[in-house]
Amino acid sequence: MNYTINIDDAIAELDRFDALLDVRSPGEFAEDHLPGAQNWPVLDDEERRVVGTLYKQDPHAGRRLGATLVARNVARLLEERTADLPKTWRPLVYCWRGGQRSLSLHWFLGQIGFRSRQLVGGYKAYRAQVRDDLEQRPADFRYRVLCGLTGCGKTRLLQALAAEGAQVLDLEGLAAHRGSVLGHLPDRPQPTQKGFDTALWVTLRQLDPARPVFVESESRKIGRIALPAALLAALHGQGRPLWIDLPEAARVELLLQDYAHFAAAPEAFCAALEDLVELRGRARVAAWAAQARSGDWAGVFTALMREHYDPGYAASLQRHFPAVAGTAPLQLADARPDTLRDAARHLIATA
Repeated sequence: MNYTINIDDAIAELDRFDALLDVRSPGEFAEDHLPGAQNWPVLDDEERRVVGTLYKQDPHAGRRLGATLVARNVARLLEERTADLPKTWRPLVYCWRGGQRSLSLHWFLGQIGFRSRQLVGGYKAYRAQVRDDLEQRPADFRYRVLCGLTGCGKTRLLQALAAEGAQVLDLEGLAAHRGSVLGHLPDRPQPTQKGFDTALWVTLRQLDPARPVFVESESRKIGRIALPAALLAALHGQGRPLWIDLPEAARVELLLQDYAHFAAAPEAFCAALEDLVELRGRARVAAWAAQARSGDWAGVFTALMREHYDPGYAASLQRHFPAVAGTAPLQLADARPDTLRDAARHLIATA
């Protein structure tokens, strides 16, 4: 017997399904999908485009072509991917809106004898649930917000906290970006906005409201990823800020490590600096670029800290976390692993 399941029940049972099968096209799947889903496309991107175009011109012809292509692709998927699966296999099948694409695969799986469920409302229902949860759930937690100037080791301290068992919300890790004009990661592209939202949604669901959550202070956007307004409101309104202080020489050393990839690509560094022309002026940006091209990386990072990042961060901090001025700073002598480990243990003990 075939079954359907609504989004509330599906989310409650996500871990109990043997597989989550996303039958949308690879392009739709790449933009976002249910956490842990596999792509079993019953139409590829080109087939979906052709069927959609034909359907607008002649709905009957579009449905006929769509059915033909879906039947062919479902047969191939069943042949290639189900041979070794037990009869008790229990997948959740979904498409964009819980329509014909997911129904086709779901029906055949049921006929074989698998315990398939079709998600009512499909990905669209899931996406609506994610949006709703990201408006509500951020207010459930007690945040300890790590504040500090660029290069003070906030991210590394966050990682040390996680290693010591603290609850951590690593927004830059989820966004795959360090949060500045130079912050793109050379070996990892940023997710889509919807993909980031899903990753954040999964992380928030795993956090315990009874325990503090450590998080870095962030701007409204991390690279091209926008943070949910409710999360920013919770961080600014109920977060307890903690100022991290690291000597300037240690900050420069940390930046040299984190941005070492630019040494092999100084023109990429200079291109990224172009985004600062409107804010800091052509002459100043040109001077920074000249330092980079000459290989004076310590000099250019020192100049960027003093002339751009530090003034900008100070102004942002005053707007969003004015209470940090009245707190005792966490003084770090350096950003060595043992120093950060000891600091993390102290923060956990005093949280």
